[in-house]
Amino acid sequence: MPEQTKTRIPAPLYAAAGAGDLAWRELRKLPAVVSELSDRAVASLKIANDAAGTTATSLRDKATTTDFDKLRSNATANALAFAQVAQERALAVYTSLVARGERVVGTGVVEAAEVVNADMVTTEEPKAVEAAAASPAPKPRKRASRPAAN
Repeated sequence: MPEQTKTRIPAPLYAAAGAGDLAWRELRKLPAVVSELSDRAVASLKIANDAAGTTATSLRDKATTTDFDKLRSNATANALAFAQVAQERALAVYTSLVARGERVVGTGVVEAAEVVNADMVTTEEPKAVEAAAASPAPKPRKRASRPAAN
């Protein structure tokens, strides 16, 4: 009889459970956040319109004196640095979601899965399945041909 290994739920499932719990908690806060943001948006719209005119004029002047080759090399270096930071942050978030999912799911599920696996190993196959596996399947019968209709 093969030795039973400890059954464990994979980390991505814990991460999904943790993300679902986090999303549910954040969605409960949504109505209050929406009303606050709409009030702030109305107030800042007038200020943004006034600033847009002066910014457009200064950007037009700046565009004529910019060194685009230097800008391109700076952008490449910054993009690589940003990608590394983003990867590290994503790993940290994933790890925290796995931990949250393990707390949400709990160890009771793992214990139940171990019990089910142990029962599956110790349970005998039903006699009908054993009998069907032992005897070969009967050969199909040939159909009698019918005369063609006139």
